[in-house]
Amino acid sequence: MSSARTQFSALFARELRTVVRTRVYLLVALAIWGLVVALVDGGGGGESGYLPAVVDLLLPLELLVPAVAVAVGYRSVVADLERGELAVLESYDVPPWVYVAAIYAGRALALTVVIAGGLVISAILIALSASPDTGIYATHTGVDSPVLFGRFIVLTVIYGLAMLGVVILVSVLARSTRVALALAGGAMVVVVAGGDALVILGLSEEWLAADSLFGALATVPNSAYRGLVFETVVGVASGVDSGYAAARWSALGLVGWLVGSLVLAGGLLGRRQRS
Repeated sequence: MSSARTQFSALFARELRTVVRTRVYLLVALAIWGLVVALVDGGGGGESGYLPAVVDLLLPLELLVPAVAVAVGYRSVVADLERGELAVLESYDVPPWVYVAAIYAGRALALTVVIAGGLVISAILIALSASPDTGIYATHTGVDSPVLFGRFIVLTVIYGLAMLGVVILVSVLARSTRVALALAGGAMVVVVAGGDALVILGLSEEWLAADSLFGALATVPNSAYRGLVFETVVGVASGVDSGYAAARWSALGLVGWLVGSLVLAGGLLGRRQRS
């Protein structure tokens, strides 16, 4: 266990150095921060309060967050494969799961900074510019609150972490960085757009029962994220149960995508090394 912990720490530190030295990540962060702030300002959420800003940002972030996950993670594993660094790591007897966990942790920290940074800046701007009659400093049910916006930030980061897990899995499968980028982009389109479309098709064709709708939505990452926001942020602020999703199942759905992707990535990497 001590050896695994030491290996993880060394690989995690190496990954952080890689992220810091890669200037494109800084450009991605600045672009996302600027876009998020512009969406809040353009939608009037900044002056209206936290909850209107959440409503303005929800749909754009469903699409932006997977794009950020692709930008941050698509090169993570395949770049080491191309440079032959994984062969060197094998000589040090680094287990695949340690390698995958360290790579993911380093990229997850970068993704968290990118996603949360823009939202935190937006929260500060809302606090400085919101009208005094919005009640933004209240924390109880039925009133706009910075606590609810903080919850929205956490849910958005979790959604991004789940999508990053899928991108890491794709990076393990790919044979080159160019292929990894294409596969990661395609996977995000399938997961984000295809999942919702499949649920709608199932309801229209009646092979998906109405009473199983919440469970089906929980298996689609962006739908699970959307449902959690409606149930734990928008619904709490309005003081009524939206009935849009089952929050517990939606949370389990996002965790399942994250854990399942990383477990599968570790297994496939080990198999790839042995072949």
